[in-house]
Amino acid sequence: MEIIWLAILAVLLVGYFALEGFDIGVGMLLPVLGRARERAGEPGTRARHRDRLVAAMAPFVLANEIWLIAAAGTLFGAFPSLEGTVVHGLYPVVVTLLVSWILRDAGLWFRRRLDGAAWRGFWDAVLCAGSWGLALSWGVALASVARGLPDGPFDLAGLLGGAVVAAVFAFHGRAFTEWRLSGPAEARRTGRRLRLSAAVAALPVAVPLAALSPVLLEHAASPATLNVLNLIVLPVVPIMVAAQVWVWRTFGPARPAGAAAAVPSFF
Repeated sequence: MEIIWLAILAVLLVGYFALEGFDIGVGMLLPVLGRARERAGEPGTRARHRDRLVAAMAPFVLANEIWLIAAAGTLFGAFPSLEGTVVHGLYPVVVTLLVSWILRDAGLWFRRRLDGAAWRGFWDAVLCAGSWGLALSWGVALASVARGLPDGPFDLAGLLGGAVVAAVFAFHGRAFTEWRLSGPAEARRTGRRLRLSAAVAALPVAVPLAALSPVLLEHAASPATLNVLNLIVLPVVPIMVAAQVWVWRTFGPARPAGAAAAVPSFF
C-alpha cells in the first residue's frame, strides 16, 4: 500500500512539473517572447503579442495547479511526518514559493482588469517576476531535499538547482507557445517537441523522487490511514484526469487562428 501511494505522489508531482512547467515558463519568457514575435514581423503591437501569449496558456493554468494541490494533499495525508519535516526544513523556500505563486496568479487575474499600457505593463512584470520566483523556488527546494535539508537552502548548490529548473521551464514554455499558437498543419511537429520538453521539465522532480524512494516509504502513514485515503481519494482521480483531457482537447492548436487571443478575458 505504501508503494502505491508513493507512486501516486510521484505521478502527481511529475504531472505538475510536466504541465504547470510550461505555464511558468511562458510567464518567465513573457517579455522576451513578446519582443521576438514583434521582431519576426507578426502583426500587432508588443503588448498585443503578450496578450496572445497569456491567453494561450490561460485555459490551462487552473487545471495544472490542481496537480500541485492534489500532491500537497497526498503528502499531508499519506506521508504526514515527511510533510512536517519538509515544510519546517524549507520554511523560507516554502514562503518564497507561496508568495511567488500569489504574485504570478495576481498578474494573470489583474492584467486585464483595466485598460492602459502602464497598468498592463505593471502586472505583466508581476507575472514575470512571480514565474521566475516559482521556478527558482522549486529548484532550490528540490536541491535541498536531495541533499537532506541543509540549514541554508539558498546556498550555491540550491541556487544551481533553481537555475536548472528555471532553464527547463523556459524550454518547456517556449515549446508550448510554438504548439499552442501553431496551425493544424504544424501541430504534429510542435506536439513532438512539446512532449519532449514536458519530459525534460519532469526530470528535476522525477530523479530525486526515484533516488529518495526508500526514505519516503519509511515516512508513510499507517495502513489503516492509507485504506481510508483509498476510499476518499481514488474515486476523484477519474474526474481529475477527465477534466485534464477535456482542457487539452478543447484548447489545442486546432482551434481557429486568433482564438488564442479570445480565450478567457479575465486573463
